[in-house]
Amino acid sequence: MGKVRVRGFAVSMDGFGAGPGQSLEHPMGRGGRDLHRWFYPTRTFRALIGKDGGTEDRFARETAEGFGAFILGRNMFGPAGDDWGGPDWKGWWGDNPPYHAPTFILTHHARAPIVMEGGTTFHFVTEGIESALAQAKAAAGGLDVKIGGGVSTVRQYLLAGAIDELHLAQAPVVLGEGEALFAGIDLPSLGYRVTEVEPTDLATHIVLAR
Repeated sequence: MGKVRVRGFAVSMDGFGAGPGQSLEHPMGRGGRDLHRWFYPTRTFRALIGKDGGTEDRFARETAEGFGAFILGRNMFGPAGDDWGGPDWKGWWGDNPPYHAPTFILTHHARAPIVMEGGTTFHFVTEGIESALAQAKAAAGGLDVKIGGGVSTVRQYLLAGAIDELHLAQAPVVLGEGEALFAGIDLPSLGYRVTEVEPTDLATHIVLAR
C-alpha cells in the first residue's frame, strides 16, 4: 500500500513555508521564491518548464517519483478568492501541469473537475482533508500520495497523523514573517523523528518519518 509523503517542501531558516502577502503577482508571498533556489537549477525543474540540462539532484528527482495522486491546498491552484482567478483560470502551470496524475484541490468553493494535458485532472474537494485523502488513495492505484502544500494543507495533515514522511529543503533565507510551518505542532509527540540530513550550498535537506 502506498504512503502519504511530502517531498521537497521548502522552508526558511526561521520556519516559514511561504512569505507574507500572497497574491497573483507573488503566489509564494514576498520572498517566497527565494526558498526554492535549490530546485531551479536541477534537471527535474528544467524538465518541468520544457528545458534541457540542469544539475542532477536526487532530492529534486524524488519530488516527482512514485506518486499516483496529489493533494493541494486552494492557493496552490489559484489566487485567493472565490473567482478562481477568473472564469478561464486552470491553475498556475498552463495547459500541461507538472502532476500527470489525479490532483485533488482542497477548497470551500465547488467547481467541476478540469481535465488537462499530460494526464492531470484537477478534482475540487469541499468535504475536507479526510475525503480528499480517501479519494487520492483510491486514485493512486497503490502508489504514494503526495501532499504538495501549501503550509496550511501540510499542517492539517500533520496534525491528523496522516503523513508518513516529510522532506524539507531548508533554505539559507530569513523571511521574518509569513506562514509558519510548525508553529504549535509538537512533532515528537506525533511520532516524527529525523531520519536523514544532507547539507548543500542552496539548502539543507531534512527528512522526518514516523
